[in-house]
Amino acid sequence: MTARVRSTPFSVLDRSRTRQGREHGEALRDTVAFARLAEELAFHRFWVSEHHSVPGVAGSAPTVLAAAVAAATRHIRVGTGGVMLPNHQPLVVAEQFGVLASLFPGRIDMGLGRSVGFTDGIRRALGRDKEAADGFGEQLVELLGYFTGEQQAHPEVHARPAEGLRVPAFVLATGAGAEIAARAGLPLVIAAAAGEARMVEAIERYRAAFRPSAQASEPYVVVAGTVAVAETTEQARRLLISEAWSAAYSRTHGVFPPLEPTEAIEARAMTDRERALYEQSMRGHVHGTADEVATALDGLIARTEADEVLVTTSSYDREGMLDSYRRLARLVQPSPTEPARGAISTPSAVSPSLTPLR
Repeated sequence: MTARVRSTPFSVLDRSRTRQGREHGEALRDTVAFARLAEELAFHRFWVSEHHSVPGVAGSAPTVLAAAVAAATRHIRVGTGGVMLPNHQPLVVAEQFGVLASLFPGRIDMGLGRSVGFTDGIRRALGRDKEAADGFGEQLVELLGYFTGEQQAHPEVHARPAEGLRVPAFVLATGAGAEIAARAGLPLVIAAAAGEARMVEAIERYRAAFRPSAQASEPYVVVAGTVAVAETTEQARRLLISEAWSAAYSRTHGVFPPLEPTEAIEARAMTDRERALYEQSMRGHVHGTADEVATALDGLIARTEADEVLVTTSSYDREGMLDSYRRLARLVQPSPTEPARGAISTPSAVSPSLTPLR
């Protein structure tokens, strides 16, 4: 009998990755279709991301895409992972989420990051510079104030229809993000990209420094990572190859390319540096058979005491990726006698009803 993962909410982040030889529009339509499947599989949230001028990512306007996802689904929570606040004016972000929350009450999450554009050219086009991330804390305070009607930066300005709405806000931990989340009393979304030890240390600092707020009365940690489940360990490993090569390529060429077929990557003659970066990108992910993944996820949740897990898995093999999520859903769905641990909610939040697995 296949092992099961301890009862913890599992959610999905999709970055609308493009695939070699296919149009960006297809990637966006795939995201919407994927959201419907995630809802059928009873995942807790479905989030989309923000990337600008990246050939391998079609998701450049997360609030627009979130609206399409919410319109195509019925009850799964929908949000952003995240809107990069330094790229925008807080008033505009508040208005956008106010519209979303008004159209889809009780279903919208506001995930916020502090990253700026990937290159100098993108930052210039956005009217920002590298130092824009330094103002994230002040921007966050202003943004939240538009929802409460208490922002002080522009006291004569009111964000409509955001004012008075309760939209759950999350901070994506990059750099000082964990400390900012703790001071603001917001849930933290953190990935193990820099190594699990550093992630655990950041989580501990976040919990120790957390200040209760109207958004959250206690710390809430969402651990994000790549998970691949397949019939065999090797099949699961192969699902990781296209994304790992894309990451390695970006480190050597300065841009994320569309995902390539696994066979093409395996046949590629890599430089020593490309090979080292590719092998590094293949490490640190949870992958394997259902039993292997269940054991690994249980260990991760135990070590981090995560309140929720956010899975973000990309592969050129889209059918293999979707099958991986189906297999994962069977592992993490609570048994009839064991309800999931309580996921974060707010007075306006509605717990998603769970539909049977397919």
